[in-house]
Amino acid sequence: MIVCICNNVSDREIRQAVDLGVSSMSELSNDLGVATCCGQCADCAKQVLQDHIQAQRSVQRAAQQDVREVSFRRTPLAA
Repeated sequence: MIVCICNNVSDREIRQAVDLGVSSMSELSNDLGVATCCGQCADCAKQVLQDHIQAQRSVQRAAQQDVREVSFRRTPLAA
């Protein structure tokens, strides 16, 4: 969906920017121009930004948990 009509920025582009390291509205505004014209998209853009950052953290925590579980499993040694 288009989040910023003025600059034709979609929610997908915002998520991609987060994947590339954007972590704040100011960075998002600088990189994509979100909320730099009329400002009507600011709340929606901020929500997409925060939701995707949170989703990334959840995935990272799950991956870390998987690594811990695997590292504690012992493999029997061959006799």
